[in-house]
Amino acid sequence: MSDGSREQPARRGPAGERIADWATGRLGVTGRVRERARRAFPDHWSFMLGEICLYSFVVIVVTGVYLTLYFHPSMKELTYQGSYAPLRGQRVSEAFDSTLHISFDVRGGLLIRQIHHWAALVFVAAMLVHMMRVFFTGAFRKPRELNWVFGFLLLVLGMFAGLTGYDLPDDLLSGTGLAVVNGTILSVPIVGTYVSKFLFGGEFPGDDLVARFNTLHVLIIPALMVGLLVAHLVLALRHRHTQYPGPGRTNRNVVGLPLKARAVKSAGFFCLVTGGILLIAASVQINPVWQYGPHRADQVSAGSQPDWYMGVADGLLRVMPGWEIDFWGHTLALDNLIPLLVGAGLFVALGAYPFLEAWVTGDDRDQHVLDRPRNRPVRTGLGAAWVSFYLVALVGAANDIIAIRLHVGVESVTWAVRVALFVVPPAAYTAARRWALGLQRKDRDEVLHGRETGTIRRLPHGEFVEVHEPLGQERLHLLTQHEQYRPIGPGGTGDGGDPNGGARPAQRLRARLSRRFYGEGAQITKPTAREYKALTGDHRD
Repeated sequence: MSDGSREQPARRGPAGERIADWATGRLGVTGRVRERARRAFPDHWSFMLGEICLYSFVVIVVTGVYLTLYFHPSMKELTYQGSYAPLRGQRVSEAFDSTLHISFDVRGGLLIRQIHHWAALVFVAAMLVHMMRVFFTGAFRKPRELNWVFGFLLLVLGMFAGLTGYDLPDDLLSGTGLAVVNGTILSVPIVGTYVSKFLFGGEFPGDDLVARFNTLHVLIIPALMVGLLVAHLVLALRHRHTQYPGPGRTNRNVVGLPLKARAVKSAGFFCLVTGGILLIAASVQINPVWQYGPHRADQVSAGSQPDWYMGVADGLLRVMPGWEIDFWGHTLALDNLIPLLVGAGLFVALGAYPFLEAWVTGDDRDQHVLDRPRNRPVRTGLGAAWVSFYLVALVGAANDIIAIRLHVGVESVTWAVRVALFVVPPAAYTAARRWALGLQRKDRDEVLHGRETGTIRRLPHGEFVEVHEPLGQERLHLLTQHEQYRPIGPGGTGDGGDPNGGARPAQRLRARLSRRFYGEGAQITKPTAREYKALTGDHRD
């Protein structure tokens, strides 16, 4: 029999606790969240570059949704009757008409357009600089090779998203860029013509380009980018964040801020990034399509310049001589094909580099502590060469503007860029490599002889010497913690043997590259414990 008593209901706590209890009972996520919350996150200013990418992407998505509500992706012609008087009565496409409507008639429309455009520029710039930080510090090493590939694909997709979005207004400037894109596509042997007709819906400029680019820009590319971004963040949490070398920092631990403190800093930084983009967009005009006018296939906008991230492709096209090859009744347009191959090779080399370095080093261990760029001179030199080639090509994209501003012939600027493309990257490689080696020598001398104090002392026999002060343990650790690889021999071992030994061609190539990366003259041997004790008299363990 029941005693008539009833079980008392549980006390109702705060709303947050009730929601957490509800989620725990049905999803079982609280334990995993608490486990992640106990993690430490390394804190360094360079890590903010990745956050700028994420936050500018959020701004792009939010403003893009707003613009989509008013934009009409159609090339159907109509007579413009909007607020911009100089263009009234002209035949324009619906895409161009809706762009002017957003700019002049929608409340805040011009500001949103400029925020969207500036956020896209900031996103690509932050992605490139973030990847350079990852490259120079070796953050792409195992187990983060896939994360590097995801980041590289995000950079490429961001560039194509900018290209497709840039062409949506159907103005004269974007049409000029499309003519360049069409010429490059047509230069591809066999498939170029078919790709061009598919992309433009017929002969250039076609009638379906804006609609197709709008689908790519609004749906396909953002969906791919969101998927890559989620995968990138999931892998970053799975492998934990890399950290810069320092006392107590190893491959087995993480030294940094707790999640709550990191979240507060990130929220504040999100506001700063968003506010900075809004400030730039409100004060600096960009892409005033009403000044360019509607696109006409028989007209070209003078002084046309692409967005900076596509400048490397445009620069290579401008400085390439007009070479063509005729055979079997067909013309091979090398003046477009070679720049396309060089530009694609430039980015493919960037995306594939982690796998090349892993093959050369033969290091299969997990690496969670970053390199100092000076301790990897060859990698630092290669990165400097890549950046210098990119910048020289970017200068080539403005050869006409430079010629006008400096009052020189455009041919002179073009030839200067042509020569620089072959001279500057090797010079940048040599300078960066020697600079890194010089810094390594400085570190070695500092470890063995101590820090310069600036105090000059005269010895009894009249010689003047500078007094050096022994380094602290923290500084000693920073200067000596890095690992130095030995060159791989032709047999795939670290014996540093003759690279021309009896081995297969791939093994000989690997041995030569390994000697180039880590052989004699490629790194300065760091002091051993015996050398340090012999010179300093420090016999502590």
